[in-house]
Amino acid sequence: MPSKANIVATYVLLVFIWATAPLAIVWSVSDLHLMWALVLRFFIALPLAVLVLLILKVKFPVDRRAWHSYLAGSFSLMGSQFFTYLATSYLSSGIIALMFGLAPIMAGLIGRFAFHKHLNRLQWLGMLIAVIGLAIICFGGGDQHIHPIGIVLMLISVFTYAFSIFWVKSVNASVNPVAQATGSIFISSIAALCMLPFIWQYVPTHLPQTKSLFALLYAAIMASLIAMFCYFKLVQNIQASTLSLTTVMTPMLALIIGAVLNQEALSVLVFVGALVLLLGIFIYFYRDFKASRTLAYKIKSGR
Repeated sequence: MPSKANIVATYVLLVFIWATAPLAIVWSVSDLHLMWALVLRFFIALPLAVLVLLILKVKFPVDRRAWHSYLAGSFSLMGSQFFTYLATSYLSSGIIALMFGLAPIMAGLIGRFAFHKHLNRLQWLGMLIAVIGLAIICFGGGDQHIHPIGIVLMLISVFTYAFSIFWVKSVNASVNPVAQATGSIFISSIAALCMLPFIWQYVPTHLPQTKSLFALLYAAIMASLIAMFCYFKLVQNIQASTLSLTTVMTPMLALIIGAVLNQEALSVLVFVGALVLLLGIFIYFYRDFKASRTLAYKIKSGR
């Protein structure tokens, strides 16, 4: 089992990558057609994922159930990112990260209506507060880089991401996380190939600017590969509620990073809306956080 210091370092790295990934996406499309930036991201990530698979000597299942799982997982990659990249024309990187903070709530709604899972009153209250925060952001961002179309695109993106998680779990294939990610990236790359005839007219005719090229490599390597390894490592070694805290921490950090590095100024109303949305997410997870602390106390006291 990894040491505590190792787990903490992994957690910090994951939060940092998830907080900076939206800005990397926005920068990568600054000198590339947004769909080409998405396609190239998977074309770069695929050989790297295969290389990691070979180095770690991880078995790559190719049975029907495994391919079903890879297909399901690809919806959290190509399926979700397709709408995220479209949203870069309408939203700042900070707001994109903030929208992804809604993923657990979206997953809760899918679980409630599609799989009849129970939601307690605090979770419903948290959802309501998060929606109010989202409404404040929409109304307060009219004079900034915040457009309702972008909000809708990100809601579709987050829904697709959350739905993909349920789909992978329902398939329940016995696949190593590294193999799962590689297979899902492979399916996403095939989808990217199918897009080429529709975007060929926008094919890059020059080497992208340094910032755009760096952002593209960052999205492919850090967001598509390293973050995945960190995430699955933490899933195996820490409480789910502790991992869920990243959905509260990451958006706020992303807003600050976007403001500092990309001059993404936020109005007071948008900032208030962001705080209200994050409060809703925190309330949604409050019982989980409380249960996690109680369990940790019992373990410490030897009860």
